[in-house]
Amino acid sequence: MPALMIQGTGSNVGKSLLVAGLCRVARRRGISVAPFKPQNMSNNAAVTADGGEIGRAQALQARACGLQPHTDMNPVLLKPETDTGAQVVVQGRAVARTQARDYGDLKPKLLQAVLDSYGRLSATHELIVIEGAGSPAEVNLRPRDIANMGFARAAQVPVVLAGDIDRGGVIAQIVGTQSVIDPQDAALIRGFLINKFRGDPSLFDDGYEFIRQRTGWTGFGVVPWFAGAHRLPAEDAVDLRTSGGGGKHVVCLTLSRIANFDDLDPLAAEPGIRLTMLGPGRPIPGDADLVVIPGTKSTIGDLEFLRRQGWDIDLAAHHRRGGHVLGICGGYQMLGQLIRDPHGTDGPAGQVAGLGLLQVETDMAADKRLERIQGRALGCPISGYEIHMGRSQGPDCARPFAHIPQPDGAISADGRVMGTYLHGLFADDAFRAAYLQRLGVTSQPGYEAGVDQALDDLADHLEQYLDVDALLAVAGQKQS
Repeated sequence: MPALMIQGTGSNVGKSLLVAGLCRVARRRGISVAPFKPQNMSNNAAVTADGGEIGRAQALQARACGLQPHTDMNPVLLKPETDTGAQVVVQGRAVARTQARDYGDLKPKLLQAVLDSYGRLSATHELIVIEGAGSPAEVNLRPRDIANMGFARAAQVPVVLAGDIDRGGVIAQIVGTQSVIDPQDAALIRGFLINKFRGDPSLFDDGYEFIRQRTGWTGFGVVPWFAGAHRLPAEDAVDLRTSGGGGKHVVCLTLSRIANFDDLDPLAAEPGIRLTMLGPGRPIPGDADLVVIPGTKSTIGDLEFLRRQGWDIDLAAHHRRGGHVLGICGGYQMLGQLIRDPHGTDGPAGQVAGLGLLQVETDMAADKRLERIQGRALGCPISGYEIHMGRSQGPDCARPFAHIPQPDGAISADGRVMGTYLHGLFADDAFRAAYLQRLGVTSQPGYEAGVDQALDDLADHLEQYLDVDALLAVAGQKQS
């Protein structure tokens, strides 16, 4: 089946955006195209139409294709819960919690699920654009690999290797990859491309030719840095963005297991908002107008992390000064009086006191709620999604944040502390405008249209700097 796999010389070389851009290019050429990533590791998840969850990068790539996200687009999702452990999600459903040292034993069982999902996508689309994970040069992981060459060999798909010149050493990245991988794996690589070049790409002509001569691989182009990347939702925590400028100061606490942080992207795009993604070891600024406690994959663990930073003390002071606080999902749970986890759903069994800014208590449940929602909040129609394992109740729930149609969330008696389980709300122009009006900010509409325009701009960018016809030919996609 026509397919093309973009693998990288390392993590964060731009594979996700390259795949999204190529998907939009193919769609604009009238090709029925779908994205695929065999295995992803991210706490930034999207809820799919079939009631599962996948990495948000694949949701963005699906959007580039004009498709609804589906669990087959990312059949294995690892959601880190600790430095050495993760929840394993297979075809949209959590099936296990595993330690890193034990995960390799699961991989042979997971490969069939990966191939089944890939087969279903291939049967219904003319082209599949596949994203690798990490790097094929991690040869210590190759024996049980399902994310890079292990998948490529099993599915017999051609590979293009992307190198990141922005971090330096791109010649060694690509030539070194060829030198360490298995010759049969190398035979699947049809060529390379250079990503994230700053300045005049012609300055790299000699280096580009050296790579081509040394590897014998085809070069598909040098892609300059895409300035519009900030307009697209980011998946990796390393891409957390702080916006500059003036306006009201919104501070988001960067938790150690922060999840679904793209909730803040629409706020970062607002000209009347200055967004700070506050890292550990830094106090909450005294000029903050709104403090957001975002979602997390480990509510109790990150509540302890928050306290170690002294943010609990800063939050109390912020609230006394008249500041606003918003908790989303795990952040909502932290704002309450008590979190009970008798079965160890979120970590070690037990209970812990919350921050006490909302009169609610949370009980962790073994079943995960995964659902797209529509309803109303602050008098506005909303759409978003739920992805959580807790249930919260208490006096402040009598003032719900939203109706979906059942009540969701809670609002404090003074109206300045709000909590909700709903993700994705700020992408709705009307809701964002209503919420920001409470802070004295006039919102700028058109966030969703801006994302689509950014995808088109990305496609234009790749069309300009890559030999797209040659890439599609490698994929086996005939040109009209």
